[in-house]
Amino acid sequence: MRVINKKNIITLILILVLFAAVQALIATGIISSFYEITLATICINIILAVSLNLVTGFTGQFSLGHAGFMSIGAYAGALINMEMNSTGGFLLGTLAGAVAAAIVGIIIGIPTLRLKGDYLAIATLGMAEIIRVVFLNMNVTNGAAGLNGIPRYTNWLWLFVFTALTLVMVSNFIRSSHGRACISIREDEIAAESMGINTTKYKVTAFAVGAFFAGIAGSLYSSYFYFINPNIFGFMKSVDILVIVVFGGMGSITGSVIAAIVLAVITTFLQSYSELRMIIYALLLITIMLFRPQGILGTKEITDLFKFRKKGEKIQ
Repeated sequence: MRVINKKNIITLILILVLFAAVQALIATGIISSFYEITLATICINIILAVSLNLVTGFTGQFSLGHAGFMSIGAYAGALINMEMNSTGGFLLGTLAGAVAAAIVGIIIGIPTLRLKGDYLAIATLGMAEIIRVVFLNMNVTNGAAGLNGIPRYTNWLWLFVFTALTLVMVSNFIRSSHGRACISIREDEIAAESMGINTTKYKVTAFAVGAFFAGIAGSLYSSYFYFINPNIFGFMKSVDILVIVVFGGMGSITGSVIAAIVLAVITTFLQSYSELRMIIYALLLITIMLFRPQGILGTKEITDLFKFRKKGEKIQ
């Protein structure tokens, strides 16, 4: 397989241009500190949505515990960051939080992923609540008061790097034999088992990979917003992430990216009207379920839509 080709070079150039353009806007003050918060929220939500989409959209396992993995990354990253207070400490904390979240994902995934449908959703929800209560009662995490004064090392550079790495690595995972096995489980688990696919193994693998990137998002969050407490990572946080996945399309990476951007922009412009924001969230979900239950892109990617247009086929 040719790694260096025209398409990859163009993609790399576009990525570098996007980074440079945003960096220039931040440096000149066109993107103010207020909108920098929106930018950070978008990047963190993209990482969370894409990682959850791997579990829910591509593997077909309905999880409501993603905020629990995010909290593990947030606390692990924050504690190491506060102890070392350096860029190296921030990166080490991010890696440690991601690995810790993945390990917990494996430990929890082995028993719970034998369940299906609503039972799995309830089990993962219970798991997230257990993690939250554990942090709520630990002295090292400062209990309900949370951690304050976390050194801020998360900036546009690291947000961009980790978001790009997440998109590239999840995309490559989905295109690999492991990813195809996960998709086959989503389509028909019984048929996948009959073809010799170890469904439990691949479901746990997807769960661990999703937890890993959720841990990265949590560490970035804690380092950017200075403060965390267990209530930030409650049930509603998991629902917010799921809303992005459903809105963008369960099984579409670019759909998750678009949805994360759209919902973050809506939230920013309705910052002073929190009740109205929740009403719009609800109306968006109702509208999607009624008129486009598969989400904005369904299981398609942007590149797929361009291919269809070239061939003159209708977009389903």
